[in-house]
Amino acid sequence: MKILLFFFLLHLQIFFQISSPQFLPPNTTGYACNLNQTTPSCQTYAFFRAMSPNLDLASISDLFAVSRPMIAKPSNLTSLTSPLVPNQSLFIPLTCSCNTINKTTNLSYAEVHYTIQQGDTFFLVSTNFYQNLTTYQSVEIVNPTLIPINLTIGQDVIFPIFCKCPTKTQLQNQVNYLISYVFQPFDTISSIASRFGSTTKSIVEVNGDAVSPYDTVFVPVSRLPELSQPSPTRVSVGQNRDRKSEVIGLGIGLGVCGILLIAMGSYWAHRETLWKKRVGQKRFNDVESKKFEVSDILADVSDCLDKYKVYRIEELNEATDGFDERCVIQGSVFKGCIDGKQYAIKKMKWNACEELKILQKVNHGNLVMLEGFCIDSYEGNCYLVYEYLENGSLYTRLHDNKLDRLSWRSRLRIAVDIANGLQYIHEHTRPRVVHKDITSSNILLDSHMRAKIANFGLAKSGCNAITMHIVGSPGYIAPEYLHDGVVTTKMDVFAFGVVLLELISGKEAIDKDGKVLWVQVCDNFNGNEEKYRHKLKGFIDDSLVKESCSIDNVMNVMSISIACLHKDPTRRPSMVDIVYALCKSDDLFTDLSEDGFSPHQVLAR
Repeated sequence: MKILLFFFLLHLQIFFQISSPQFLPPNTTGYACNLNQTTPSCQTYAFFRAMSPNLDLASISDLFAVSRPMIAKPSNLTSLTSPLVPNQSLFIPLTCSCNTINKTTNLSYAEVHYTIQQGDTFFLVSTNFYQNLTTYQSVEIVNPTLIPINLTIGQDVIFPIFCKCPTKTQLQNQVNYLISYVFQPFDTISSIASRFGSTTKSIVEVNGDAVSPYDTVFVPVSRLPELSQPSPTRVSVGQNRDRKSEVIGLGIGLGVCGILLIAMGSYWAHRETLWKKRVGQKRFNDVESKKFEVSDILADVSDCLDKYKVYRIEELNEATDGFDERCVIQGSVFKGCIDGKQYAIKKMKWNACEELKILQKVNHGNLVMLEGFCIDSYEGNCYLVYEYLENGSLYTRLHDNKLDRLSWRSRLRIAVDIANGLQYIHEHTRPRVVHKDITSSNILLDSHMRAKIANFGLAKSGCNAITMHIVGSPGYIAPEYLHDGVVTTKMDVFAFGVVLLELISGKEAIDKDGKVLWVQVCDNFNGNEEKYRHKLKGFIDDSLVKESCSIDNVMNVMSISIACLHKDPTRRPSMVDIVYALCKSDDLFTDLSEDGFSPHQVLAR
């Protein structure tokens, strides 16, 4: 039924557009670009109107995978949380690129990822949510493996938002942006020129003069025009005059409250007696409710039952001597022996369900392997049983002076292992997984000093969600997440940059005085190459200085770290780029060759 309705609406729209001479069909497949005439990518903007149901900045920023401040600043908004009004004008920042579709076709667009919800189609999302800044035909071209009439809820789809980068000639003529604007039925080219501070001639030069309703028009401007926004509601003079009567009313109300408090005191004594009688009944109810909770969580993780071993609580108690403190590895993680094999057993409350769902989707040599789990209905706990890694955490190996210091080759190999693990969860899971808590404590080392990423307790499946509850480890949290709560893969890239600093310097992410390592680095490492090199010699771990490792190789890794720590998340490299850059090191090549494989194999792993 939904499929028939979709095609009916589609043909109805096309009929009305074609049957009326002034409503010609818009460009449907996208806008061609020439890599020889324009820059490969650029920062530009799309004009967007706030429409129901997206009448708040959080929803719109989530839709376009950017943070709220990135929209608020160019849109002249003074508040990140105030509700928007229908048709309120906004500028959406886009990273526009010239993308190769096939041997003969290059299309210019900004790649925006959208997670399919119930009832979504390419057509409805393109027209209703993205307001014709793209078309369903172009979505089909960019996602050739997807079947438009058979979409799955939760499926990740690329929506190509139409955009263009200025040509070299345009840049010379002070055209810095080509704003993407959807031509409306009531628009004229001259009215658009007036609105954006451009000229009719320059718009025609870019778009031609045969512009139809719902075509994307690219408006050339040297700078963004200032959008006029609705004024915030102010308190009226009459309201100020009523404050005196409000104060009088408040006094009367306080008096009444005092009388009520006396009455409540008497009632409370009587209630205390009744409460003691009900304690026994409450304990019984708690046990019964836990039975329902067990059923709920088993239903949620039913997909895991055939993939992982389900342990009995008696097995785990025996393995850890009743979860004795002597078996604690770190926090709530215990070392246990089951059938002669060592495991790491993580004790949790019922919130293990999300972690289990994420772990069942991933399988990679640089991620700690989950062996099984256990649900204890009596205590209300869930236990995750992981493989045990003999050499503990990277944090301990770097910062415990009692242990042998890691060589530069070992550190570099650990960095590549971490990067490979992150590349896998960012690029090869759908929807993409964001770890959200990459720290040296959550990197574990096996008997060969190979690194694996652990602790997916805070991980998020799906990018660009907005959360008001900020979680993570101080010293590793990306500034945009701390400020705006937006979850993206680039927050993992930022945390990875901090871990690289730890590997280079042997220093902690936050020292005993509360100084943050990445802030010190970004403030101090600038200037020319000679000054940069001099500062680096005083920054690197003393053990590396004694080892006489190549300062050029350390400089390369330091440059990667600083790129990861860029305050603008869009300018941070992807984990694919990071793996490639790290694997170019001569030190890494020599070390990996000794183990019998090359950096190219690391990339392909």
